[in-house]
Amino acid sequence: MASDQLLALLEYVQQNGRICPQPKAWDRLWKLLSKQARGSSELNDGQPPAPLILGAWWHTTGLDKMLRLREHMEWADAHGAIDIVDAYVRAIPEEDWFHGRD
Repeated sequence: MASDQLLALLEYVQQNGRICPQPKAWDRLWKLLSKQARGSSELNDGQPPAPLILGAWWHTTGLDKMLRLREHMEWADAHGAIDIVDAYVRAIPEEDWFHGRD
């Protein structure tokens, strides 16, 4: 079950026509998640899926990008990193977001 913090963050990222962070900002988010995964004590915990930022991946649909960003936030919520992710995502400047109108 999703936490209230996750639900609020998911609502936040959809404001202003946002799709996902621009590649550099999204890469930093993914590195935060990966660091959390390396520090996990659970066996076979796995890594979060890679962001859709490199090469052809960046040319996927806006929906694909939105769904992958959601996966990252759900992963953070499930692995005790939602506070870190929430703070990072809310600090991303608006110009570092990819918007539906871009």
